[in-house]
Amino acid sequence: MRRLARFLVGVLLGGGAFAGYLASVGAGDVAGRVAELPPWAVAAVVLFVVGEGLADGIGVWASVNPLGRGLSKRQSVQFAMAGDFFDTLSPAGPVSSEPIMARFIGVTTETSYADALAVRGVAKYVKSGAQLLLSTVLALSITVGGSSPRFVLVTLAGAVGTLLVGGLVVLRFRAAVSRAAVAVAAPVVAWASSLYRDDPHDRAVVASAVERFWARVLLFRDRPGLVALVAVGGVVEQVLTAAALYVALLGIGSGTGAAVALLPIVAVVPLPQASSIVPIPGSIGAYDVVLGGALTLVTGAAPAAAAAAVLVVRTVTLPFGLSVGGLSVAFLRGWRP
Repeated sequence: MRRLARFLVGVLLGGGAFAGYLASVGAGDVAGRVAELPPWAVAAVVLFVVGEGLADGIGVWASVNPLGRGLSKRQSVQFAMAGDFFDTLSPAGPVSSEPIMARFIGVTTETSYADALAVRGVAKYVKSGAQLLLSTVLALSITVGGSSPRFVLVTLAGAVGTLLVGGLVVLRFRAAVSRAAVAVAAPVVAWASSLYRDDPHDRAVVASAVERFWARVLLFRDRPGLVALVAVGGVVEQVLTAAALYVALLGIGSGTGAAVALLPIVAVVPLPQASSIVPIPGSIGAYDVVLGGALTLVTGAAPAAAAAAVLVVRTVTLPFGLSVGGLSVAFLRGWRP
């Protein structure tokens, strides 16, 4: 009975989000986008989008493996799908969705919120680094060949450098970072815990959580295989996303007669995030505009064709993430019995 109730909640959650998406963009507009493609291209885009969602489970499994008994393969995919749901609906995409998912991971693995947030933070860092590094290498080869604007390479290389330097600085001065985190978080945690506890969490509890956070982060120094697996999962996601865009652009046509190549598309998939100081939520149009512009620059496709290809892929990814993700969220546990 409880599983049926969870299923119905998931259907309402995912179906409601999907209905909201259709209401915002128009059901006829969605159908029109898909109708632009031949059937084989629609099927291929759907397969690549589903594959990308499943591939996200690789990084989830690897990152959560050190916590308790870890997650099963099925649970890893479930958490990946749920993460996509919150990525879409959260104010700043993964930046705000990971703290939400950490709660569910901590409960499922019977560890703590700090433990879960630490491993997922490492996973996001490694995944972003691997994707940006691959993009930079590809952009370098494309730029040397004279078929890509130099600013694409500069932006990606700058993002890699910023990520690397930022990570090293945080690790080097983690004691100071920890003190600042405790000073900022302690009053908030004390107030929030006073809403449901007679004895609110004090500063010592927050300091202990921060210590556990760093212990989990540093644990990955001895687990290079898991770090590599997170990186591989991120690259697989990137390639599958690029493949979906490539097929969509092939189906629509470049609009200029230019031949469409896959590798330049792989290179620019992380560009919208890399070029933005403030994280761009995956659900708003700014991401699509930047990606469409990047596709035009590196593939030679007409702006209208590139924008249409991005919209076709988003037409598949958003409903998939909202519906399947919403159903996955309904079966997560946010508290211990």
